[in-house]
Amino acid sequence: MTHCDVCGATEFRTELVSEVFIVDGKRILVEQIPARVCAHCGEATFSRETTEKVRCMSTVKLGR
Repeated sequence: MTHCDVCGATEFRTELVSEVFIVDGKRILVEQIPARVCAHCGEATFSRETTEKVRCMSTVKLGR
């Protein structure tokens, strides 16, 4: 069973969230990201696939 890294709870819900990432000292807002959100504390976690997509998008946005 998966536990929240922040509070240890085991209940999660799937939501679309907005998150600010800092890449090379620049803030990038990414909206409508699929995430597992802890039902107790609200901590959002992202799948590896989602994280990789965000990383690729931020690279393109920064012109690399």
